[in-house]
Amino acid sequence: MDNKKRKEDRRERTNKGGRPVKGATEKLKYRVTVKMATEDYYLLKSKAKSAGVSTSEFIRGCIVDGGVKERLSKEHGDLIRKLCGMANNLNQLARKANAEGYVSVFVPCRTLMIEIDNLVNRIRL
Repeated sequence: MDNKKRKEDRRERTNKGGRPVKGATEKLKYRVTVKMATEDYYLLKSKAKSAGVSTSEFIRGCIVDGGVKERLSKEHGDLIRKLCGMANNLNQLARKANAEGYVSVFVPCRTLMIEIDNLVNRIRL
């Protein structure tokens, strides 16, 4: 009877406590190797140290919180160039307004403002 009781006691004690088991979504099971210049490496180390976390945790935080913005598409680049051209035109109209008076540039300025507004709305999309 003593042996039977000991086996039951062992079964009850199999869970010794400790950290709960992580689920499949919480486990860190992928490893990524990154090559970087010495300057970048030490910059990463210093930023992680000042944040008080490991470099791995710092990079994971950057992925979740920060991220990298995607490059501008060719269409967006063209729209921004048009916007720069319109800014130059607006500057020329401002010079003309200072020299001749606002009334002389009211209509072209109003037209340009509408074009700029439409272009900015296209860029946002």
